[in-house]
Amino acid sequence: MDIDFVITWVDMNSPKWREEFAKYQAKEETEKNGVSQARFRDNGLLKYWFRGVDRFAPWVRRIHFITCGQTPDWLDVNNPKLHLVDHREIIPEQFLPTFNSVVIERYIHKIPSLAEHFVYFNDDFYLTNFVGQERFFKDGLPCDIAAFSYNPSWSQWYKRIKNNSLLINRHFDKKEVMRRYHDKWFDKRYGGKAVWNYLLYFYGQFIPLRTPHNAQPYLKTTFDEVWDAMGKELTETSSNRFRVRTDLTPELFRTWQICRGNFSPYNTYTDTKMFPLMIRPRQAVKAVRNQSYKLVCLNDNVHIRHYDAVLDRLRMAFEEILPEKSGFEI
Repeated sequence: MDIDFVITWVDMNSPKWREEFAKYQAKEETEKNGVSQARFRDNGLLKYWFRGVDRFAPWVRRIHFITCGQTPDWLDVNNPKLHLVDHREIIPEQFLPTFNSVVIERYIHKIPSLAEHFVYFNDDFYLTNFVGQERFFKDGLPCDIAAFSYNPSWSQWYKRIKNNSLLINRHFDKKEVMRRYHDKWFDKRYGGKAVWNYLLYFYGQFIPLRTPHNAQPYLKTTFDEVWDAMGKELTETSSNRFRVRTDLTPELFRTWQICRGNFSPYNTYTDTKMFPLMIRPRQAVKAVRNQSYKLVCLNDNVHIRHYDAVLDRLRMAFEEILPEKSGFEI
């Protein structure tokens, strides 16, 4: 099958971007977390994302690179597998400019010529080992884990994905979904990651699912279905230029996909790992260098100690496993 990759990227060092950011930030009420520079700064590792795709997933049909009109100076924009996508091509004009990633992500399905089967990456998700198409899609369905997650800490992110659950409960009967797709919800490969599936089996409402923070496979038709069902809510929250607690996140589309049974059971935690660089920089460097996982997330934070040194070590680790330029570099 044809499988595309989609990745979003922004460079906060652009004078034009900084001017617009300051302009709208001054106008709107924003949360500190939503305007943290860790959400927008370019750490210089993007070229290794392209090298990873070139080496470890050469089968990808096309890469759709979504930006607000920005392009890294080292990127070969003439590569036939690369498709540059400006926000203006997919997001309605009244919501631009936007500095809210969850708004950008809900319009992915509007990308011209996007394949039905695609994998979405943030720019801090990296391929560090060989992956086949079957890692993301099996029998034409996205590989995923259907497992509930109980988060008593009520973090800002958990509150946002709980917004998704409120909508999901309007459209799906939890008991019916789990009965209909019982084998997919109780696949043995999930192991202890699915403990809440057993504990909450008779509970009548959906709560948020576990969300592996890494590359996510989707069907384009999933986005069409969700927009048909929840277009009003998605349109209303598209006006959130910065992150706010009323946001709907891309996990809405993933949860819909799972509730519809449009997934193939897979314990994504077996070969993916998120490393918060604020607390696990050494482990992140080691994982990249040793190619311990197929996919890693190198999660940025403004409170990373010795930030430049951490990035230098990560660059050296990437250079060890991906020393050659990709076909996407000039």
